[in-house]
Amino acid sequence: MGEHYFSAAPSSPEQLRRIRIALDGRDVEITTARGVFSPERIDKGTEVLLANTPDAPAGGDFLDLGCGWGSIALTMAMQAPHARVWALDVNERALDLVRRNAADLGLDNVHAVTADEIPDDVVFRTIRSNPPIRIGKPALHELLETWIPRLDRHSDGYFVVQRNLGSDSLHRWMDQTFIDGFSSRRHATAKGFRVLKVRHHGDPPTGPIPTS
Repeated sequence: MGEHYFSAAPSSPEQLRRIRIALDGRDVEITTARGVFSPERIDKGTEVLLANTPDAPAGGDFLDLGCGWGSIALTMAMQAPHARVWALDVNERALDLVRRNAADLGLDNVHAVTADEIPDDVVFRTIRSNPPIRIGKPALHELLETWIPRLDRHSDGYFVVQRNLGSDSLHRWMDQTFIDGFSSRRHATAKGFRVLKVRHHGDPPTGPIPTS
C-alpha cells in the first residue's frame, strides 16, 4: 500500500514549497510539502468549510481536527488572537509545517500536537474539521467519538464532507450517536460538499439548532 497523508511519519522526500493563498482575507505565503494533505493549495472542501462557518469565538480553546499543514487552524488563530488553537494530526510532517507557518505569520497561539499532547481537561469552544474520510468508517467514527464529546457547553463543531464520500450517511450516524445534550444538522451545501454542524447544548440547553 502506498503512503497516505495520514501516515504518522511520511517516508517520501519532504520537498518543501512555498505557496501564496488567502486566509481570513489576508494574502499570505505559507510552506507545504509532499506527504501531507493537499500540498498544492487549500483543498475545495476546506474552502467550503471556511466560506460557510462564522468567525471563531473571541477566546477559549479551539480544535482543528486533522489539521494538515494548517489552513483551518491558522485561520482561527487570525480571527481570535486571544484563543488557544490546537492543531491536531497524526502526521508529524504536517505538524512541523503548522509550526513553521504559525511562526511565519506571527501566530503564537497555535499548538500543533498529536492527540496525547492535549490535556484531558481541555474542552473546546469550537471544533472545525475537514476530517480524514479515507481512513475508513470505523477509524473515522472512533475519531469523532473521541473529540466531539469534548465540545464545551453551548458550543458548535463544523465538519465538511464530500457528498459522494458519505456526508449524508455520516450525518445520520452523528444523529444516532451524539444524542445526550447534542444535536446535528446540515449547515451548508456547496461545490459537492456538506458542512455538518454539531451543537453541545449544555445545561440549561440552548435549544435546537435553527434550520434557517
